[in-house]
Amino acid sequence: MNRLQATTTKKWLARLASVGTGAVILVLAGAAQAAVPGVTGTGAAGTFNLVASQGYITQPDGAAIYSWGYGCAAGSRPSFVPYSTGAFCPNMQIPGPTLVVTENVPFTVTLTNNLPASAGNTSLLFPGLRVVSVSGGVAGIMTQEATPGGSVTYTLLATTAGTRGYMSGTQSDLQVEMGLYGAVVVKPATPPSTCVPLGSDVAQHLGVGNPGIDFRLAPSAYDHAATCYDREYLTQWMELDPRIHKEAETQVHAIANCAASSASPCPTQLDVKTEPYHPAYYLINGRSMPDNMDASYAPNYPNQPYNANPHMHPGDLVLVRILGQGHWQHPFHEHGNHVRILARDGNLILSQTDAAKLAGRMEFNTDTTPGQAEDGIFYWSGKGLGWDIYGHTPHNAGNPSCVPDANGYYTTASGASASSANYYEWCADHNHPLETNPVGQVGGGGPATQFDPLIATNGLWYNGTPYLGSDAVMRSRGPTPMPPGKATQNPLEESGIVFMWHSHNEREITTNDIFPGGMLQMMIVDPPVWYIDETL
Repeated sequence: MNRLQATTTKKWLARLASVGTGAVILVLAGAAQAAVPGVTGTGAAGTFNLVASQGYITQPDGAAIYSWGYGCAAGSRPSFVPYSTGAFCPNMQIPGPTLVVTENVPFTVTLTNNLPASAGNTSLLFPGLRVVSVSGGVAGIMTQEATPGGSVTYTLLATTAGTRGYMSGTQSDLQVEMGLYGAVVVKPATPPSTCVPLGSDVAQHLGVGNPGIDFRLAPSAYDHAATCYDREYLTQWMELDPRIHKEAETQVHAIANCAASSASPCPTQLDVKTEPYHPAYYLINGRSMPDNMDASYAPNYPNQPYNANPHMHPGDLVLVRILGQGHWQHPFHEHGNHVRILARDGNLILSQTDAAKLAGRMEFNTDTTPGQAEDGIFYWSGKGLGWDIYGHTPHNAGNPSCVPDANGYYTTASGASASSANYYEWCADHNHPLETNPVGQVGGGGPATQFDPLIATNGLWYNGTPYLGSDAVMRSRGPTPMPPGKATQNPLEESGIVFMWHSHNEREITTNDIFPGGMLQMMIVDPPVWYIDETL
């Protein structure tokens, strides 16, 4: 996102935040999606060849911040999942490459230390994974370490599925702060047969108009029937203190260019103070908002390949993988619904009386505890809102039907086509108006009074309707419907409902004290007819 786009987006979000809105009816044309991009191991041993290197990351205020990160070693040629379109893995990225492995299948990670010599040794820790063997390197306090220019190889085994983190086990207060961290996603060895197989998920419109690809890594998060899902997103939460990074950069350059004398010998190691700690940047997947809304693998973020911009359809089961990587805990709040926690650190939370059932809580905030991973399911359907989210009206000759299935939704079980514009509509609210005193086609009697979209100040970012779906723009409030050509940022088919997902610590939704920014992303609920292409 260029600076002009960033400024426009910030102004728009500032208006949103100023009125305390929890959900916004709008959509960004061609909006980036996310999925869980990562790499798989190569060869029979499932080998990942990583390198720790120095480089720079950028922030929305224009800052270029000196950092260290893990990346793919030159010539390693990793395989990208769940798609390879536009994918890249540099020799330094933040966070490090997401390693995708399978439960109970050993894999190997070889780490080469290409950090400046003054940074000293580095290493990898894999909390929650079994270390089968380690070779090379030298003994460190917590694990075997790679010396400058040297390598160390770890062979590991994940005995349960789920999400884990990895990070440096050497001078962690400095090296993790500098960016040496990443994620491991462990696929279940035996996904339940009751889950939708890969390549067959109707929720992703596979085989319905857009053949597409299945953006799930697996049919389920765990070897348990209650962990099936339709989409998945990974977020890694990390704060950043620019003083520490600047001090490290200054010392690295000073040591590298030092002219020694007998009276003043050159230092050989960094001496960076990591306290007091005052972060100014708050990152999700290495980016601050609005940069995290751009696509994964966008070329303008060469060392920050992963975004944070989730999408879904009503009724989708969205697997959220949440990983705390920094010094601080962050109160991650998902507007729209609670999150049902499945597991923490790869450990399913089972009922003590019935192992076939899960016992994870419904969380208002999914707090990102440092070093802890959790997996949960987010779900939104519009059920119980009391108004028709599609803006249906019996006065419209083309008004679709809504026949409830056994659960009250309009699905294939009740005769709906998977390509129906109102697929998964909550039928009890069908034809119920939102607007108290409408000007347009929607009948009166609803609980709210909407403003006239023709006087809205959000311009091309607002499509003039509170409703979801391909007919929504033509059912907007106003003396006349907003002309489609005036909503050029919003294709008619993608009139969505947007929920802010963000840190509930308001200080953390700033970028170097500029609001809004930081740990803020948007969950976009797209209408069922809209194909969510995660490669964009």
